[in-house]
Amino acid sequence: MPDAADSRKRPVFVLHEHRKPRPHFDLRLEEGGALRSWAVPRGLPDDNTHDRLAVAVPDHDLEHATYTDEDKDIADSGWWELVDRTPRRFVFVLHGQSGARRYALIDTGRDWLLHLTKEQPST
Repeated sequence: MPDAADSRKRPVFVLHEHRKPRPHFDLRLEEGGALRSWAVPRGLPDDNTHDRLAVAVPDHDLEHATYTDEDKDIADSGWWELVDRTPRRFVFVLHGQSGARRYALIDTGRDWLLHLTKEQPST
């Protein structure tokens, strides 16, 4: 098991649940000193046959990873690891409060698709 110093070096992720202006989720991945962010209107996919729209939104400061207010809660958080990356897709594992799940973000040229991969990490 990694020690606390190891875990502090891992890039964070947070899944914010918004209630306004419309209910949606924001997936935020720490990269390059900021939180890269995608609005995911229907939340993370829960099976590999139903991809979800993910719209890139402006990056946020790292401090935003713990931010909540009356209209925004943290639905999940933890750290993430990159599995594979190409110019149009990257595969990553979210290590969240309820375990690890592997996803792919796929750039369609207009927006992104968030896909739960068939191959999942063993727990």
